Amino acid sequence: DVQLQASGGGLVQAGRSLRLSCAASGFSFDDYIIGWFRQAPGKEREGVSCISNSDGRTYYADSVKGRFTISSVNAENTVYLQMNSLKPEDTAVYHCVAVDNLLEACTNWDAMDYWGKGTLVTVSS
Repeated sequence: DVQLQASGGGLVQAGRSLRLSCAASGFSFDDYIIGWFRQAPGKEREGVSCISNSDGRTYYADSVKGRFTISSVNAENTVYLQMNSLKPEDTAVYHCVAVDNLLEACTNWDAMDYWGKGTLVTVSS
């Protein structure tokens, strides 16, 4: 079975950091693009960041550029999202996703092949 297990969410003050982890199994990790979407109450779902495990290219939403860093440890089948300088508007449920084609698909939730359950990030002001 395919699994995308997200962890690392929690409650943090504005300006602090969190690191999310996505442990993947059940598919060929090295051939996939792995990333994160988030959804806050009353807001549209947003593609936050993705990384291509085949060539290392990355995508970041404008809202997180310069603050978030995505990385992949292929030997662990795990993708990390380091979130620094967190803002209250980063509060959302963060979902790990996977797709086997274009990095550009990172903006389209419906284009993903696999979706994991989310982890809640709450940033207090």
